[in-house]
Amino acid sequence: MTDRVLSFVGIHNFRDYGGYDTPAGRLRTGMLWRSGQHGAATPADLASVADLGIATVIDLRGDSERALTPCLRHDGFDGLVLFAPGETAGIQLAPHEEAGHGIATAGEARAAMTQLYASMPYRPILVRSLTLYFEALATRDGASLLHCLAGKDRTGVAAALLHRLLGVGDDDIMADYLLTNTAGDPARRIASAAASIRERYGPQMSDEAIVALMSVEADYLRTTFAVIEERHGGVERYAAEVLGVDAARRDAIAARLVA
Repeated sequence: MTDRVLSFVGIHNFRDYGGYDTPAGRLRTGMLWRSGQHGAATPADLASVADLGIATVIDLRGDSERALTPCLRHDGFDGLVLFAPGETAGIQLAPHEEAGHGIATAGEARAAMTQLYASMPYRPILVRSLTLYFEALATRDGASLLHCLAGKDRTGVAAALLHRLLGVGDDDIMADYLLTNTAGDPARRIASAAASIRERYGPQMSDEAIVALMSVEADYLRTTFAVIEERHGGVERYAAEVLGVDAARRDAIAARLVA
């Protein structure tokens, strides 16, 4: 898909995460969208989003993030917005901001992000949000939009879990996850966050550490899958035991999304 990534002025990392092959067929395109938050969306951005016909929005942010940066919607938006009340990142911060506490170097940033990815599948409010996500995919018609603050960590894990449950190949799962690093204008996205992160945690943080916090790396996602494998023996058992996504729900999702 050469047009997987859509370019917007005020919405970062907006892209279609369908179109991948599974054992049962190919994920439909135009049905699965993911992005960062829409608080800075321009009128032209919102008009373009309206053209996508999104019927369901799954917002993985926490309450404080939604209060600080409410997402803008186009005037005709009549879709359902789903979220679990509470703080999905644990301490009223986006995951990359939470990981930035006490960080100065890129190595420290990577270690903190890796630790964060080990915890994300089990954070109670995020688990509730993921449960809503999979329920919506199984029961609601039309296209959906999955997003958090930057659209890279919570959103990246959620999209990767869906891909793994539907049998998307490992290489495609990782490629979709890593697309965050090149989608749209990543330099502008990283620069926009640098000032606020340094304001929160101090000027000692290196440019390389900022990049490590605001980018994604294969080892981050591998950590999530490794923890799930260790605790549950695989993503299917994790989904059933933690998210309530049993075989019937997987089949219902596949029926809507795989052609």
